[in-house]
Amino acid sequence: MSQYTSFPEPTEDQNPFQDPAVTQHSNNTGYATLDLYNPFDKPAGPPPPYESSSPPPPPPALTPPSRTTPTEPRNYGSYNSQPAVSATTAELLRKQEELERKAQELERRERELQSHSLGPGATRQNNWPPLPSFCPVGPCFYQDISVEISQRFQRIVTFMYYFWLFCTFTLGINLISSLALFCVDSTSGSGFGLAILWALLFTPCSFVCWYRPVYKAFRSDSSFNFFVFFFIFFVQVGIFIIMTIGIPGSGFSGWIVSLAALRNSKAVGIIMILNSILLTAQAAMGVVLMKKIHSMYRQTDASFQKAQAEFATDFMSNQAVRQAAASAAQGAFTKP
Repeated sequence: MSQYTSFPEPTEDQNPFQDPAVTQHSNNTGYATLDLYNPFDKPAGPPPPYESSSPPPPPPALTPPSRTTPTEPRNYGSYNSQPAVSATTAELLRKQEELERKAQELERRERELQSHSLGPGATRQNNWPPLPSFCPVGPCFYQDISVEISQRFQRIVTFMYYFWLFCTFTLGINLISSLALFCVDSTSGSGFGLAILWALLFTPCSFVCWYRPVYKAFRSDSSFNFFVFFFIFFVQVGIFIIMTIGIPGSGFSGWIVSLAALRNSKAVGIIMILNSILLTAQAAMGVVLMKKIHSMYRQTDASFQKAQAEFATDFMSNQAVRQAAASAAQGAFTKP
């Protein structure tokens, strides 16, 4: 093989570490061993000892995830979480108000049932007019708008009651103005007497003839009472208009009588003009209320056929009517 290559043939006793190239560098102290060699240090001095850096911070402790039930919703968060919470709160408040209204309605119904569920021998205590206990005459009617009237119609029935009070107050002012006119004009005595008569007549009759029918109509949805109210109240509005005109000698201090009295006495004329203003407001309010109640009447189940049926039922169920009919029939059969 040596004849084909320039390398000598290796022998078994040849040691590779005894090679002159290796021994030449191994005896040189300028080179450090491979473990201590640092090419960035100066060759004159030994490399600096190894210094370990600061230990790394420990990893943060991992908290175990909270356990949730399969039906519990998870809050992953979103950009629109605040508006959603506000909408939910508003919805809850609306439902709470609705529940409170229903609770009030149920409480009112319960009071109504308690007031109507009287025993066979028990009667409701009349509470109107509110008279003192020492008065020899007691109350004649039972009235409780918050109990007997449905919440839908409580406002209009209450307004009708205040309107009746306003009519009573107007009749009182009419009596005072007629008295003032009689003091300055002795020829108006008949008007003052009629003013007393109207005050004593219209105050109880208006309560019984048109306020109580409208109260009972809204209380029990009575068609008959609706028709009674419309008929009588229409006549009452016509009387209001006559009162506003003020025909001389009629006992009403309307515009004609007030303007005539203003020429004789300014003080009396001013009092009567104020009364005329009240009478005008009374007539206008009467027209508005009649239209309002008529529109509410059309929303109910009342009808003329029901009014006829109710009249027949009430008429025949009246104890006095039945006794009169029985007496008449008995007298007819006993005649020879």
